[in-house]
Parts: sequence; structure tokens; C-alpha cells
Amino acid sequence: MMSPYDDRDGVIWMDGILVPWRDAKVHILTHALHYGSSVFEGERAYGGKIFESKRHSERLIQSANYLDMPLPYSVEQIEDAKQEILDNNKEKDLYVRVIAWRGSGLDMGVASAKNKVHMSVSAWEWGAYYGDAKMQGAKLDISKWKRPSPDTIPSFAKASGLYMICTVSKHEAEAKGCSDALMLDYRGYVAEATGANVFFVHDGVVHTPKPDCFLNGITRQTVMRMLRERGIETIERHIELDELENFTECWLTGTAAEVTPVGRIGNYSFEVGPITKDIANSYDNIVRS
Repeated sequence: MMSPYDDRDGVIWMDGILVPWRDAKVHILTHALHYGSSVFEGERAYGGKIFESKRHSERLIQSANYLDMPLPYSVEQIEDAKQEILDNNKEKDLYVRVIAWRGSGLDMGVASAKNKVHMSVSAWEWGAYYGDAKMQGAKLDISKWKRPSPDTIPSFAKASGLYMICTVSKHEAEAKGCSDALMLDYRGYVAEATGANVFFVHDGVVHTPKPDCFLNGITRQTVMRMLRERGIETIERHIELDELENFTECWLTGTAAEVTPVGRIGNYSFEVGPITKDIANSYDNIVRS
């Protein structure tokens, strides 16, 4: 049986020091716990090498800037911290979590400029995010929660607080026997799953939501490049929910999800077709090359 995440062997990098896993703690008055002032990156290491590691580090800094909490670490320093964790792990296929947050300090209201920004890096073994869905196709619910407008929240940051409605949506989906939930945006267009971008296929053409109010994932960008290299027409656009009836294939992309086929969204069904299989298999080859 898997151990709880606070009760494991190993070390976690915290502000430049390797701390025993069980001792990696913060104070109860940490600002991020009360006000969500934190950003993070989820990355996968294959064979001891993180795929697109530098791009993840660059995005972490950008996300922190969106939240007005500049990191005290450069891209190179973040890369070194991740490598130190990898070097201290005997396993080579790992999920790597880098998180930066406002700690406790002189501020304990909404403002937090006087509080230090901290960073940690941890890694653990994590198999397929959706389990056997990689073969059979994931089943998704349709969430009642919508991705917010970009003029109400920094929606292009990978900020912890933005995932609150994702957690609620995923819980509701799992209670219905689904793996995840599809979320619409504030206008009612198809947006993404709770932690992954989405692609559809119709008559050999790939359609994917335009990322104008949600994260343009690094895995999504990799898959877009793969499709272009294959000469497959790919259209980024606003997609109405009832259009799902016309699509024959669907898949999700994300660092944790990798490329996962989708078999059903609500009452809409899809096949794990040739384009989906090709992209999924080729992505696995790329990240391990």
C-alpha cells in the first residue's frame, strides 16, 4: 500500500538544503496556506532526465511574476535544484514537483510583500495519471464549474489557487465513476480537463480549444508541434459543447496525463483511433529519447 505523502523516505530540496522527507514542513501561518499565494510545476523525469525541464523552470518564474511574488532563484538555480533531487533518487522515472510560496513573516493579511518567497523540489514515482485509461480511453464528466475570465484572475499562471474548482470538479466526477471532468470557460466554450488540455478529431482534422483563458500546456505545445510535423491540419478555435457529437477521437495532454485517449465525455463517445494512437505512442518515444 502506498504511504501518505508526508510519511516517506528520501529528501526534499527546500531553499537550498536537502531536508529529510518527513521534516519538510512549514509554519501554520504560512501565507500560501491562507491566501493561495503559491505557484508550482509538475514535471516528469524519464530515465533520469526531465522532459522540457528548462521550459518548466521558465514558466515557474513567469507564474510567480503574475502573482507579484518574484522568485529569489534563477532558471539555472532551479535546474540545479531539480538535478540535485534526481541525483539523490535511485529511481529514474519520477514525477517532479517544484513549488514556490509566500511563507510566514511580518504580513498576515491579504498583502504579503514583506514575507519571504520559498521554493522546494520533491520527486516520487507516479505511474499513469488515469490508470488503465491510457489503453481503454478515459471517461469524463462535464463540470458545472467554469474556467474564469482572464480579467478576473491571472489565468495564465500555474497557480495553486486556480486549481480549487478543478479539485471540486474532479471529486464530483470520481463520485460518478469518471476519471476526470471537462470544464467549459466563462463563455461556455470547451476549455480543458481539470489538469490537462484536450484535443478532438473530425475527418482527419484536429481541433483544440484556443488557450485564451487557461494554461497553454507544455505537453500541449509539444503535441501541436508533432501534428504539424505530420502535416495534420490542426485548428485552434472556440468549440461549442454540442460539437462533441461530431468528433470521432479525443485525447488529453499534460505532464502528468502525458497523452491519454478519451472514450467518453458526458453522453458523447469517441474511439481510440489512429491519430490518437500515433500521437500517444510517438510522445512516449520522444520523452524517452
